[in-house]
Amino acid sequence: MTSDVMPEQPVAVGLSDQEIPGALEAILMITDVPVSLVVLATALEQPVNVVRDAVHAIRDEYDSQKRGFELREVGGGWRIFVRQEFDWAVKMFIANENPTKLSQAALETLAVIAYKQPISRGQVASIRAVNVDSVVRTLLNRGLISELYTDSETGAVHFGTTDLMLELLGINSLDELPRISPYLPDASSDFDEQH
Repeated sequence: MTSDVMPEQPVAVGLSDQEIPGALEAILMITDVPVSLVVLATALEQPVNVVRDAVHAIRDEYDSQKRGFELREVGGGWRIFVRQEFDWAVKMFIANENPTKLSQAALETLAVIAYKQPISRGQVASIRAVNVDSVVRTLLNRGLISELYTDSETGAVHFGTTDLMLELLGINSLDELPRISPYLPDASSDFDEQH
């Protein structure tokens, strides 16, 4: 004897006016592409005008509460996005959660720049006694250093650290960097002195 059991199908539920916004939010939270009003209405078995009114009410509520996200109409549909004024928070989170750690060479180069800035690539290479071109590019791409100015006589670009580096180290200024001259072979070194 064979069983004629059918897979369980979603049951059409008559949603109340209070349940529609929550159901729409649930759908919009899991999608990574804009969803049209027709698709939303079909999914919830509701008239398009009811879904449109609910979507507009949700958008207005998010805007009035200045939430970290917003409901935007783009590409023929609706989607939840990070509110533009909070992009910085997402960038900081991604920077802090980045599993890719800096190499030893990058850390050493960053330390030289932090202590000796403004400093040119050639000066960093001279201190480290290695080519630092690719390491400097990595630090620039990560936003840990920036180009401060170009020397008018030599054409050398001079680099310095960014506010992001300070934030990631948990310090407010370069003055809070620890002194390292006591750890150098020549204790009379002026390595801590900034130009």
